Amino acid sequence: MSCRGYRRNEIIQGLIVRINVRDCVYHDIKPMIKEYDYLFKFVIVGNQGAGKSSLFIRFSDDTFVENYLATIGVDFRFKTLEVDNLQCKLQIWDTAGQERFRTITSAYYKGSHAVIIVYDINNLDTFQEIEGYWMNEVKTNADKDIQIVLVGTKSDLERHVPQETVSSLT
Repeated sequence: MSCRGYRRNEIIQGLIVRINVRDCVYHDIKPMIKEYDYLFKFVIVGNQGAGKSSLFIRFSDDTFVENYLATIGVDFRFKTLEVDNLQCKLQIWDTAGQERFRTITSAYYKGSHAVIIVYDINNLDTFQEIEGYWMNEVKTNADKDIQIVLVGTKSDLERHVPQETVSSLT
């Protein structure tokens, strides 16, 4: 899921397949006409400046902007993908990373099928907060069977988080 766009749809499709389908919501807009087969809620979390909004906009709108304003509270978008001939609608929530918004963020875990934890590969502090804060936050506020995806951003910059360190977390 880098800004280069490699395999981002494949990663999300693989995540959708791992999520237990019976926990998903089926929705009818009008009788006999359905907009989608499954609805999945994803929440993107991580420290301020880790690249959450860039990832969010790149995936949902297929655009990239180098400079973003900090997210205030939350933002969300929908994206529909076809997986195994089924229409899967993703409700994706981009949360603010600033500490002052963290109490708001915890409410968005409820009913989520996946949490995407984002860190900046050239900022060790954002990675250390995964174990120091974000994993505990997910365990405390999310359903016990939630899928967790770890995404390192800013791969075009110098890496300060060794791959071995990342691999040891999984």
